[in-house]
Parts: sequence; structure tokens; C-alpha cells
Amino acid sequence: MVDRSTRMAVIGAGPVGLAVAKALLQHGIAYEQLEADDDLGGNWYHGVYETAHIISSRKTTEYADFPMPDNYPDFPSAQQMLDYLASYAAAFKLRPHIQFRTKVMMCLPLADGRWEVELAGGEKRVYKGVIVCNGHHWDKRYPDYAGRFTGEYIHSKDYKHPQQLVNKRVLVIGGGNSACDLAAEAARVGLSCDISIRRGYWFLPKTVFGVPLPEMVPGWVPVRAQRLLLRIILRVVVGRYENYGLPKPDHRIFEAHPTLNSEILHYVKHGRIRPRPAVDRFEGRHVVFADGTSDEFDMVVCATGFHLSFPFLPPGLVPVKGSNALLYGGCTLPDYKNLYVVGTAQVRYGFGPLMTPAAALICQLINLQDQMELPIGLVLKESGAKPPTTHLLDPHRAMRQMKFAKYTLPLLLRKERKLRKRLRPAAAAVLAKDPRTVQPDPELNVF
Repeated sequence: MVDRSTRMAVIGAGPVGLAVAKALLQHGIAYEQLEADDDLGGNWYHGVYETAHIISSRKTTEYADFPMPDNYPDFPSAQQMLDYLASYAAAFKLRPHIQFRTKVMMCLPLADGRWEVELAGGEKRVYKGVIVCNGHHWDKRYPDYAGRFTGEYIHSKDYKHPQQLVNKRVLVIGGGNSACDLAAEAARVGLSCDISIRRGYWFLPKTVFGVPLPEMVPGWVPVRAQRLLLRIILRVVVGRYENYGLPKPDHRIFEAHPTLNSEILHYVKHGRIRPRPAVDRFEGRHVVFADGTSDEFDMVVCATGFHLSFPFLPPGLVPVKGSNALLYGGCTLPDYKNLYVVGTAQVRYGFGPLMTPAAALICQLINLQDQMELPIGLVLKESGAKPPTTHLLDPHRAMRQMKFAKYTLPLLLRKERKLRKRLRPAAAAVLAKDPRTVQPDPELNVF
């Protein structure tokens, strides 16, 4: 057993992990960063196709304390994003702390609040705590249909370059950002492209009057007014979705992650993308749709999202409902000390401006936990904090909450002392809890 009990272990060196690492360095908190890949960048290094561009704008994606280069376009490419993250790591001297090709297999809490971390190859280390930054765009979710498709059947994450689509009859399943990006790509180079959408989506243009849409709505505007403004813009710029053969949205704007794409409606009107209803079943290379129609395809691309999963944690330790991790304070659990799960929320637009203050807040939680006997997640829960009801995050509201928390979190020390006296026997039971005996809630996802 290798003793690292004076250091935190940061799992993952993607955009979230890098921001957390920079904050730890600046706050003087010792850590090691464990990355399974051979370089940093996370999804931008290994998970996107070569022609990808961000859907959020440059200004809503860049870190608050590290602007993107002035010569970057409003919507940088995947390579530009990777270069930007590499520059960020170089500027803050993060690389020396990253251990590449270091895959974490299991993390288990010890009775004294430290964590045992097992690596691929069998090496075991003991860390002060664990900060999970493994991302949520890697564990592929597939739909479940009757029958079997005998053509090429892939997930959107398996798509890397346009050559995969050339001269093929392509069916894309899904209506999110990846689905629309791939459908537009297939419309350009494929023989034909259909897109199967089982529900109505809000398809928003990436720019309006030459301005990136995420920058059009000021943060101080109430959400109700934001919705009204966007509906007016859509009525003028887009019109009714039914005129494109697309289903009417079945929810209000922002109640689901919006789809930002300026090409999907263009290609629908040019006959290069054909909207289809939900898939009913597969019959060889034929796909039968919910309206009874069918067609033959060479390739089916499932742009159906990802599971939120933590394969290196015991099943049930992090409760997940749908795509929502049930965490207190956005990153803690009530039963275990020194575990912080970061980056599980889906920010409405870009992640960057939020990550700098969020990472600083995590450092504040770590320092407060050092002064407590009880898990800080338990103190938050007993103080009235609730886990989020959705994985979708309003960036403006989150920013206000973090500014407020910066000044109110120190009050938890007094709350913890009172709680410790009141729950002394129960507290001992919490600290001695073995995650290998956790019985997962059958109503929750178990990963």
C-alpha cells in the first residue's frame, strides 16, 4: 500500500479536472491527478469527431480567468479546444502533477475518512480524499428496439470522420446536439439522411443577427423573460417547427437541454434531411417507424446520450436518478468524508465561466472538511440543502448561488459541532459505513 494520505486524488484531466487541479494548486492543497489516457483534454482528446465545433460560444465556454485567444472564432473547433486546454495546463503548470496512463479501478473509503485507490495493474494507494472528474460523455446509452439491424450500427461517440458516412443511407436516432451535427454531416456527404425524433425539441440557431445566441440573453434577465425573448426570436427567425415536418416541442425552453444548430432546418428544407417519427423495430436493414412507414438504411447512428456512471466506485455509492446525481452542495454525499463528485451537471451553455468559481468552492469545502468530524455532505443535508431535481444547470443562477455560498459555508462549522453532539452514536455509524454493503435504491440507476 502506497501512502499518499497528505494528498487528494483528482480522477480525470479533462476540462473539469484541469480547473479543479488549478484551484487546488492556488489554494495550497496537495494533490495528484490520475488520467487513464496518454494526454489531457478528456472528451476533446478522445471523444469527438474531427469536424466538431463547440455549440456554446467562445465567451461562454472559456475559463473566467483564462480567455481564449483573440483569433479564435465564435465557435472554436475541436482541435482549437484541445490546444486551449493544453495552453491552460501549461500556463498554470498542471502537467507535472498529472500521471498519464493511470487508470483507476476502485475507490473505497476507510474508517478514518481517507480513501483507498486501486489502479490498473493492482497498485493500491491511500489518499486523503478523492475528487471525481471523470466526465459524463463516455458511457454510451443505446435505445432498446425489437428486432435486429443488420447494417452498420454505431453510437454517435463512435463517429470520428465524414468518410464513415460517404455514399451511405444514414438514419440518425435522436434530436440533441450530437444528433443534429451528425445529421448535417450525413446530409453533406451521405447518399441520404433521415433523422428519427420521438419528441419535440427546441432547435435554436447558433447565431442571431450575427451574435452567438448564448450571448444574446443577459444573465440578470429572469428565466421567464428569457423564454419569452427566445420565443419571439424563434418566431421571427425560424417560424413554426411543424412547417419543417418536425414535432412541436413538448416542453418549455430550458426544461430540457436545447439543441443549438443552424444547419438542421436548412437541410430539412433542402430535402437533404428527412424527419421521421420514433423507431418501432428493426427488420434486417429495414427500419419500421411508429407511423407504420419503413425504409432501408446502410447505417444507423444512435445519438441517444450517455449514462452518468462511476465504474471505480461501489455500486449505489453515488445515487443517480435518470441523468441526475443526487449530491448535496453539488458535489458531496452525506455518508462519506473527502469524496467530491464534480462536473455531473449539464450547463445550459458553456462550462468555463462557472468552473473557476466552482473549483474554488470545492477547495473551500475541502478546507472546511478538515475542521469537521462529520461528513460535510451530512452537515449540508441537515442544514436544509437538497439534491438537485435536474441535471440541467442555469449558469446565471448557479453563479449567484456560489457567490452566496462563499460567505455562508463557514457557518457550517458551528452547525457541525451542534450536529455532532446531537448525533454522536449515529455519526459513528456513518463513519464506519462500508460501501460494499450498500443496498442501492431500486428506483435509482446503479453504476
